[in-house]
Amino acid sequence: MKYSQQTRLRYWLIALLTITFLTKAQAETPVAEKTEYGDYKDWRVLGVSHRLDKHYVRAILGNNSAINAGRSGKTKPWPDGAILAKLSWKQLTHPNWPQAIVPGEFAGAEAMVKDSKKYAETGGWGFGHWEGKTLVMNDKEKSAACFACHLPMKDQDYVYTVPVFQ
Repeated sequence: MKYSQQTRLRYWLIALLTITFLTKAQAETPVAEKTEYGDYKDWRVLGVSHRLDKHYVRAILGNNSAINAGRSGKTKPWPDGAILAKLSWKQLTHPNWPQAIVPGEFAGAEAMVKDSKKYAETGGWGFGHWEGKTLVMNDKEKSAACFACHLPMKDQDYVYTVPVFQ
């Protein structure tokens, strides 16, 4: 089919305007904040704990890699890419049920990131904490202190958490 020069010009103009509009719309659309390791709030529960010495109630969440490892029992060692998020709340006695300890004020979110090459000095685990939606990995000194606490769990790949799936 043959088009006149005027029709071809019209098509080019429409295409140019469309590209300009889409580019402008894309530039004005806010990009969702993407964290390096994902937002732990969308992860699933891997385990729970009650830390008596600090009076914390905790939920341990896992990214997909950690959840899959926990479900299949492949946690000795945990696979590279597994991330455990430890969410802590100050313990509170339930006002209407004094026998129950429940979460109170949020205390923070910490992480263990499995990368056996990158974190070889600390058993293959990197340690960090979330600041908002950003996971900030600890420096070498702070990671060494975290790792020292996990040394008794060497036979469990340095992880205290018992997946609730087993």
